Amino acid sequence: MLTGLLALVTAAAFAGAAFYVNFAEQPARLALDDRALLAEWKPSYKRGFMMQASLAVVSGLLGLAAWWSSGEAAWLVGALLILANWPYTLIVIRPTNDALNATEIAAAGPPTRAAVVRWGALHAVRTALGTMATLSFLSAAL
Repeated sequence: MLTGLLALVTAAAFAGAAFYVNFAEQPARLALDDRALLAEWKPSYKRGFMMQASLAVVSGLLGLAAWWSSGEAAWLVGALLILANWPYTLIVIRPTNDALNATEIAAAGPPTRAAVVRWGALHAVRTALGTMATLSFLSAAL
């Protein structure tokens, strides 16, 4: 089923991108001074949000379509997991995002660093949701 395979591919792309952020980008940015850390986080977040938000929606809709046409519950579970990134981001992560985006780079300091550390921990949940969605889609495809 092509729809399901596309759901799997887009969920895997989401999970891979999220994992990269937590495993490589976040530790690298934390090695920077507070101002450089924020200067790196702002454009990275903006671009990453656009990419990951799109992947989550596309993957979720494809997963729902695969479920609708097959009746296989794992497609529905995967779709709900990948789509859960939206409310999680808007409700849980958004206050931290807004605070970081509102901070002027020249004003960055220890509270900024603490917020970026908190953001990384919150983002790890997105990585987990993407990974679980990918595994659910994979189980449905096999």
